[in-house]
Amino acid sequence: MKVAVVGGGVSGLTAAYRLRTLLGPGAEITVLEAGRELGGKLRTVPVAGRPCDVGAEAFLARRPEALELIRELGLGDRLRHPSGASSTVRAGGRTVGLPKRTLMGIPADADAVSDVLSGGGTARVAGERDLPPLRMPAGDVSLGHLVRERLGDEVVDRLVDPLLGGVYAGGADGLGLRAVVPALAAAVDRGATSLSSAVAAQLPGPGTSNSTAAPNPAPVFGTLSGGLAALITELADRAGADVRLGVPVRALNRRTDGGWRLTTGAVASAHAPAEPELDVDAVVLAVPAPAAARLLAEVAPDAAAAYGEVELASMAVVTLALPASTPLPASSGVLIGARERTRAGTPFTAKAFTFTSRKWPHQAGSDTEDTEDTDATGDTENTTDRTADEAPVLLRGSVGRFGDTATLRATDDELVRRVRADLAELAGITADPVDVVVQRWGGGLPQYGVGHLDRVARIERAVAEVPGLAVAGATLHGVGIPTCIGTGDAAARRVAAHVTVGS
Repeated sequence: MKVAVVGGGVSGLTAAYRLRTLLGPGAEITVLEAGRELGGKLRTVPVAGRPCDVGAEAFLARRPEALELIRELGLGDRLRHPSGASSTVRAGGRTVGLPKRTLMGIPADADAVSDVLSGGGTARVAGERDLPPLRMPAGDVSLGHLVRERLGDEVVDRLVDPLLGGVYAGGADGLGLRAVVPALAAAVDRGATSLSSAVAAQLPGPGTSNSTAAPNPAPVFGTLSGGLAALITELADRAGADVRLGVPVRALNRRTDGGWRLTTGAVASAHAPAEPELDVDAVVLAVPAPAAARLLAEVAPDAAAAYGEVELASMAVVTLALPASTPLPASSGVLIGARERTRAGTPFTAKAFTFTSRKWPHQAGSDTEDTEDTDATGDTENTTDRTADEAPVLLRGSVGRFGDTATLRATDDELVRRVRADLAELAGITADPVDVVVQRWGGGLPQYGVGHLDRVARIERAVAEVPGLAVAGATLHGVGIPTCIGTGDAAARRVAAHVTVGS
């Protein structure tokens, strides 16, 4: 049995690993990755001698897929959770605490957001339940349009957009309600007559905190000590696949016997000897939307058309290591809306800062069990354990919003200068960094526009009609690590069933 997995990110490597567990040691599994390293948006690099994630930094721990896979792989002892420091948001020229009783920034009541909104904005929220009953149009609707119409512009500009900018690098006006906040859409479908009441139905009642509802509430987020690339390395090792780096797939075609032929770019390197064609029994595509649209054009044109409708956003992560003991704010970070302005009246370059050493205790020098860190290529680097007083102070600045291409045209040095200027104004931090890493993610985040769920349904219907083919990745059911793992697992099970029946 021969299976090709196209794409070496977490979705593709999850598929390769699951194929190995399902098909056994005799299966020939080939992973074809166009880039020079595995991992996709899970990338860990040394910054001032400490392993830092310069793509995704965490996963949602309240979904099961990532936690279950981590434990299955024997990485459970490396699980780490945030410190509990609260987040903040820059709103109306002030940095204030991120409101608690909200769902993706949409409030359950006016009291929840009175510190963030103006008096007029708060009154607009308070009056929303007195508006005519909310009625959803047929199909999907722009999240931003709906919230602006019901709750006013300030809720979108000061809360919803900053939160969505961190997840999708996109704004609420261009994202669809049903894909981005499905719980809210479901509440409206069940009969909620206002956005406020729909949000309230998803949250504990007023005056109820998580600590009283559950004495030991489960952490919302998790990561791995030593960096999330450890997950990539373990998946690749356990998959036992023939990994070919620097090998883009140029074409995908059905053979007359029902198998598949992949035509590759044949970029010869030490890791990937030239091999223009590969014949296999089944294929998993775990690639971004443009590549999927191109490869499926002949074999599943309806899926290709739907993939072609998905737009992408680019972004960059600027990681700074500051001298040991540099003071950080008490919060875990700050979100910045697109309409916020500096004292000079210009837009901020950064859309968010994460105060890494504050948010993650193990990054403040408190972990001592890791003396060797492994990156996504399998290389190791010895590091020296430091106490919190000796460890560099780490933080990340995120840059890039959908449609804003001008900011990312700046050089790395210019991006660092602008991000540091934002940091000085927002947090009063002016210390010169001891190390800096700029990581750019071109086209890294799919935009879940209005009607996204319908596009995904079209993709999955079309692919289901093609034996021996499956798709996975962030374009489908969520951009987070758990959902990507889930799509990779499901794709592996689909093609494993096909090749097992055919063997």
